[in-house]
Amino acid sequence: MNAVCPGYVLTELVEKQLHDSARTRNMTPEQVMNDVLLKPQPIGRFVKVEEVASFVSYLCSDDAAAITGAVLPIDGGWTCQ
Repeated sequence: MNAVCPGYVLTELVEKQLHDSARTRNMTPEQVMNDVLLKPQPIGRFVKVEEVASFVSYLCSDDAAAITGAVLPIDGGWTCQ
């Protein structure tokens, strides 16, 4: 078993959080996205759902059979800062 740890992925939940956080911080959703969520993420964008899906698909393949018990970030560089 492995743990896949994505960075921010633009899902419906994150979109709702953007709007809620914008109201709380008196900012626009775009400001929250750029200045709060994405600023500390080195790639400067959200991780794509397709990227996470491809990574998980690889982990389920025979090619990744020896990868076990790992914590695997797919976070656009978030953990390396």
